[in-house]
Amino acid sequence: MKILCLGDVVSKLGRETLQKVLPKIRQEKGIDFCICNGENSADGNGIIKQTADQIFNSGADVITGGNHTFRRKEFYEYLEQNKFCLRPANYGEAAPGKGMCIYDMGRVKIAVINLMGVVFSEAIENPFDTLDRCIENAKDENCKLILVDFHAEATAEKKALGYYADGRVSAFFGTHTHTQTNDLQIFEGGTGYITDLGMCGAKHSVLGIKPYLAIEKQKYHLPVRFENAEGECLINGAVFEVDEQTGKCTGTELVNITV
Repeated sequence: MKILCLGDVVSKLGRETLQKVLPKIRQEKGIDFCICNGENSADGNGIIKQTADQIFNSGADVITGGNHTFRRKEFYEYLEQNKFCLRPANYGEAAPGKGMCIYDMGRVKIAVINLMGVVFSEAIENPFDTLDRCIENAKDENCKLILVDFHAEATAEKKALGYYADGRVSAFFGTHTHTQTNDLQIFEGGTGYITDLGMCGAKHSVLGIKPYLAIEKQKYHLPVRFENAEGECLINGAVFEVDEQTGKCTGTELVNITV
C-alpha cells in the first residue's frame, strides 16, 4: 500500500494548489491513502470548515492538526462531527475532537495518530505516554497499519519519539516547521521516518509568510500583521510504501514539487 503524507497546507495558495495537483499525484504514484496537515489552511492561521472541506475534496482521506487547530472556535463543532479531521491526542479528552481515527479500507484498517510536541511548546500530556496509549487502542481495533503525525518544534524530540515508535508503527512523520528535512529513511524496526514533511505553501516565504514581514517581526520585536506570500507553491511530503500484512514500511519516496 502506498501512503502519501503532505506537510502543513498554508493559506489559499496552498489549498488551491493542492486542489490542482493532488488528484494527479495520487494517480501517477498509485496512492492508496493520503494524509494532509491542515492546521494552517485558513487565511491568517488556523483551520475552518471551508478549508477542511477543500482539503478533503482535493483528495485527502485524513486531516491532521497541531497548535493552531483550536485557534478558530467556530471549528470546534466540525472537529466533533468529522472523525477523520484530527487534533493532537495529548490535549486530553476535554478538548474538542479526537487525536486518533481508524480508517477501515475493507482489506485493512489504518490508524492515524496525531500528536503534539512539548519542547518549546505548551505544557500538555507527555507525547511518549500518549503514543503508548494510542498504539494500544489501535491494536485493540486490529489495525495493521499505524501512522503518526508528530507536530513538533524540536528535531531532537521528533527523532527521539520516532525511534521510540520504531517497530510499533508503519510510518512516523513530523510537521510544524514547514521546512522539509533531508532524512527520509526506514528505521531498523521497519518504521518509515522523516523529521519534517515540509509544507504546501509559498516557496519564497518564511513559513508561508511574506519574508519582509517575518524580518520586521524578528528584527524589531514589535507587533506585525502577517500576510501570506504568493507566487510559486511548494508541495512537500513523502510516500511510504507499507506491507499490509506486517505493517512494516518497505519503501519511501520524497515529494518536493514546485508549481
